[in-house]
Amino acid sequence: MSRAFTKEGDAQWLSDIAPTLSALLNFLTMENNGIIVIEEKRALDASGREVIFMSNGLAYTKDADGRWCVAKDEE
Repeated sequence: MSRAFTKEGDAQWLSDIAPTLSALLNFLTMENNGIIVIEEKRALDASGREVIFMSNGLAYTKDADGRWCVAKDEE
């Protein structure tokens, strides 16, 4: 998994945030320089996990441990 979603000095990673949609939206908005990120749609991937597509162009799902991660491109 990429660790591209952190700022120098800030030790918060995508996988460290709470496993709630509101926590994900707040984190993504912070990482997007305050520009609000919204949910665009939801789908299930090949393994049955829920994938949430966001306005930042990426899709997110939870890993086997219930932590947020970027979903592989499987739309």
